Amino acid sequence: MNPILNDDLNRIIAQDISWEKLRDKRIMVTGASGMLGTYFVRTVLKLNEAKNANINVLCIVRNPKKIPSDIANNERVEIVSQDVSKPMNIKGNVDYIIHAASPASPLIMRDDPVGTIAANTLGAFYTLMLAKEKKADGYMFISSREIYGQPQEGQEFFEEDSYGFVDPLDPRSCYPEGKKAAETMCASFRAQYGLNAKTARLAHTYGPGMSIYDGRVQADFLKNVLFNEDIVLKSDGSSVRTYTYIADAVAGMWRILLDGDDIAYNIGDENGKVSIRELAELLVRINPEKDLQLIFDIPKDSGAGCAPFTMGILSSKKLRKLGWKPDNTIEEGFARTLRYLEIEKECGNL
Repeated sequence: MNPILNDDLNRIIAQDISWEKLRDKRIMVTGASGMLGTYFVRTVLKLNEAKNANINVLCIVRNPKKIPSDIANNERVEIVSQDVSKPMNIKGNVDYIIHAASPASPLIMRDDPVGTIAANTLGAFYTLMLAKEKKADGYMFISSREIYGQPQEGQEFFEEDSYGFVDPLDPRSCYPEGKKAAETMCASFRAQYGLNAKTARLAHTYGPGMSIYDGRVQADFLKNVLFNEDIVLKSDGSSVRTYTYIADAVAGMWRILLDGDDIAYNIGDENGKVSIRELAELLVRINPEKDLQLIFDIPKDSGAGCAPFTMGILSSKKLRKLGWKPDNTIEEGFARTLRYLEIEKECGNL
């Protein structure tokens, strides 16, 4: 296993989260081959290794070939090929469900809005029905900051009960509107059936396991640095985002699932607030040996497939009351991600 990833997992399981609730349980993770999904699965396997937790994992994926070998070859892992937008027939008990299956690339959202909204809405419905059927101890839907939409004038931070505007007739809204509908389903199952359903609203998340070819700006920038290319900005870089390192985000989601009482929590490191231009400058600055330059090349159709929101920082005050705090600054997180990528490149995995 890549040492950066292994260190992340050790840091996660060392936190004061109620891990004992998972002992002897069976956990289902959808999207188990994705960046978030693999971290959830590997956290469980690390708990088995370090704490003899006796946890079994059910990995739901569309393409089993995309499951990393260290997961696929583990005796505690069962892999099921399943489209989450179709009804599920799962045998045996399921104690916890983490629904992490969702397109994350703006290119997919642009080219396949129907598939994008289906994975979130139908996927949530069928996994929630399964959680109800199995009388699951807990269910968590991985949501997004995009559900908040465009902030009101003068609004900088989003609390969990403050919302902006999303245009439901914009096909790009397939992602935020799908996430919003899924959250309403969680609330409905919670109210009608008493299901312990929760949603985790992620800010921009990056780190080991992310694709450097998915079209997001942070992916493009990391690819540039990795291959010693100048960083090219396709906009003026003024848009502001908050970036959270994946190990910090995953630790926060486990804390929500196992220790949270409320239905919705934001996960975002406010200290990771940065403009796109500042992020590019940061990556140039922390890699001085590469002698990279920042270049502007703004096409007429810039922004195609990207969220039409200009601002909106997630407030993580509620989650911090549960004891969560990010371990990695934005500089540390991107430095770790680049080191991870360099190791993968050296091993011929990129």
